[in-house]
Order: sequence, then C-alpha cells, then structure tokens
Amino acid sequence: MSVEFWCLFGALILALLHVTTSAFAFKAQVGNRYTVGARDEDVRPTGFAGRMERAQRNFLETFAVFVAAVFMIEFLDIASSLSQFGAILYIAGRLAYLPLYAAGTPWLRTFAWNAATLGLALMIVQIGIAMMTVAPTL
Repeated sequence: MSVEFWCLFGALILALLHVTTSAFAFKAQVGNRYTVGARDEDVRPTGFAGRMERAQRNFLETFAVFVAAVFMIEFLDIASSLSQFGAILYIAGRLAYLPLYAAGTPWLRTFAWNAATLGLALMIVQIGIAMMTVAPTL
C-alpha cells in the first residue's frame, strides 16, 4: 500500500478522533439531558468544547481535498517523493493541530495548519505536473 494511502488511513482515524472529541467536549459542557434530546434550543459550544468544534470543522474543510488528492495520485499512478512528503506533511500537521488547538496555543497551531496546507499544496503540484505531462497526449 502506498504512503499516500497509509496517510489517508491515518486521516480517517483522525477524523473520527475529531468527531468524538468534539462530541464529548460538548456533552461535558451541556450535559447528557441536552445531547440526547431533540436539541431544539440553539446551544453553542464555548471554551474547550468550542475549540474542539472549530478544530473539527477546520479539519473537515481540508479532509475532502486530501481524499481527492490521494485518489487522483493513486488513480493516475503518479506517486512520487513529492506526493509522499506532501501526504506525510498533511497528516503530521493535522495531528499536531488538534492538541495545539485544544490547548489554545495560537502560533504553533497556525504553523501546524500551515504545514498541513503545504502538504496539500505539494500533492496538488504533483498532480498538476503529471496532468501537464499527460494532457498533450490525450
């Protein structure tokens, strides 16, 4: 299995971690009675629960792009050291992002986000290079 697919597997686990962390933090904030009910009142998460909800939303904003990049790289059979490094950088940045956001660490969290985004960009560059190479032959 490719490095990119292993990183995608890691990202799937990380997605589940984001969802559960956000859900349990919100449950701790509002209590069981609210979370098992119809949630007719619009209660917003605050503090730690709010940070976990925003971290989850932020992760999901990039996750679809990462999945698409991995599948394009696999489908086109264009894996390279650039795409592998990009995938590793994405997952490493996203892994660092969650605890940094949980702790409320402003600058390091931003650097983790930048690293993950750079990883996505590297993967997209690899796709672009391959498509420019293949496009004239289509």
